[in-house]
Amino acid sequence: MDFTEKRIDRKTVFEGRIINVYNDTVVLPDGKTTHRELVEHHGGVCIAALTENGGLLFVRQFRYPYSKVLLELPAGKLEKGEDPLSAGMRELEEECGVTAESFVPMGEVYPTVAYCTEIIHLFLARGLKKTKQHLDEGEFLSVEEIPLKDAVKLVMDGAIADSKTVALVLKTEKLLSEGRI
Repeated sequence: MDFTEKRIDRKTVFEGRIINVYNDTVVLPDGKTTHRELVEHHGGVCIAALTENGGLLFVRQFRYPYSKVLLELPAGKLEKGEDPLSAGMRELEEECGVTAESFVPMGEVYPTVAYCTEIIHLFLARGLKKTKQHLDEGEFLSVEEIPLKDAVKLVMDGAIADSKTVALVLKTEKLLSEGRI
């Protein structure tokens, strides 16, 4: 069976700096029509920056939608048309004040598949070199190194709930333990 839905109309609800919101009318596989609310987002990157000690660099920052400080891997949004690798390199230096000799692509995650187009590109960064942190205006965060095994425990205990971080921490641990990266 073909599960494809075909858009027949689009109404713009909101156009913003980070997202656009649409109300689409679609035809379902059975021929009926319905509405889909869609958030358009240019996507982002998330980086597992692996230190020589076997730790990962994390950032703590306040996340307004949840009204609390979260522990996350360094990450950021893509500018429209921006190459994910370039964005990952930029975000790692901006947030953590380090560059990396190598970036290994680790796949993609779709954090909100029901209504958002965001795709987050995952990378493992190795060969870290200290530079200087240069945060965006209005960005406030702290950087800390956490051993990979401790990060996995934080994920499994629910202390880390950010989806991109959960996915990349577990994927990094699994692929490293198997010698695949």
